[in-house]
Amino acid sequence: MKRKPDCLFCKIIAGEIPSYKVYEDEKIYAFLDISQGTRGHTLIVPKAHADSIYDLEEAHAAALFALVPKLSNQLKRAFNPIGINLISNNEQPYQTVGHFHLHLLPRYEGDGLTLSMVNRQSDYDQQAYVEVLDTIKAAQ
Repeated sequence: MKRKPDCLFCKIIAGEIPSYKVYEDEKIYAFLDISQGTRGHTLIVPKAHADSIYDLEEAHAAALFALVPKLSNQLKRAFNPIGINLISNNEQPYQTVGHFHLHLLPRYEGDGLTLSMVNRQSDYDQQAYVEVLDTIKAAQ
């Protein structure tokens, strides 16, 4: 299993640093986020080190994302949140540990979390959407 010796999450997975383990199998390790942005805030981490989603092996991505509904439903049964946010960052938009991970953030009425997106629909006409689509398809 690929590992970086100075990686915090690799050390957690190896048992060198304690964690509050929620789930573990041969490819994935899930544990409570120490920050507990909301009650039950859980991180899902591939055991094989990947700096970001761009480095994530397909088999580990499949295992990780297959676990999302299972853990989401477990959090729903445990805490009855009104919803769950799935969040992943790279280094630039706030990733503090250089090991790909997915946040499961249960949401509660009045939890104080704010996640906002800017609606730029008015910036796009049909031609602009087609240009974006063609650019994505050309990058395959």
